[in-house]
Amino acid sequence: MKACVKDIMTTHVVAVYPSASFKEMAARLHEFRVSAFPVIDDEGKVLGVVSEDDLLAKEAVALTLADMPADISERIARRLHRPGREADGLTAGELMTSPAVTTTPDTPVENAARSLYNCRVKRLPVVNSDGRLVGIVSRSDVLSVFDRSDEEIRREIVDEVILHGFLQDPRMFAVTVRAGVVTMQGSPETSALGRDIVRAARHVQGVVAVRDRLSYSADD
Repeated sequence: MKACVKDIMTTHVVAVYPSASFKEMAARLHEFRVSAFPVIDDEGKVLGVVSEDDLLAKEAVALTLADMPADISERIARRLHRPGREADGLTAGELMTSPAVTTTPDTPVENAARSLYNCRVKRLPVVNSDGRLVGIVSRSDVLSVFDRSDEEIRREIVDEVILHGFLQDPRMFAVTVRAGVVTMQGSPETSALGRDIVRAARHVQGVVAVRDRLSYSADD
């Protein structure tokens, strides 16, 4: 069974509006033990994401400017497009990364994992078809789908994929699983059938990789 984002996402999301202040966000990070906030409008649509890294970066800039001579710090502040602004005066709308990298409830977990990796982000707001926030999924959530025992994975491949999915006698196949890596041996009736079974096994929740050791007919 292929896991989707809706199976692993957190539905109680701590979000902020664009007007949220630096101090408010810092306090909520501590209160709710989160590392980022989706930024939403009045309709609940995701506008961007502001993370603790964004807050820390702006605080570091503010501290650095405070230690510099006034004429130098003012020139740097102008270059940062924040003339005379202290970090505490900034809002979520000014600090957020926009547009946000998002996903949907029905997106396969493997696709969400790919987005997290390719976009170098730690979490993805989950939005419905209208762009409204319905959840959030993190790297740890994605990795949780691999927290299955090898025996659970093997049983699903044998019972759900081979027997019920393709109506094949499981005794025709030798399936072993170690650390989430599946090795499949046996002689399928056709090459196409063997490849379809291997492909389906790759989508079983918790499978890290599949080693295809099936024997294919040279004449097929």
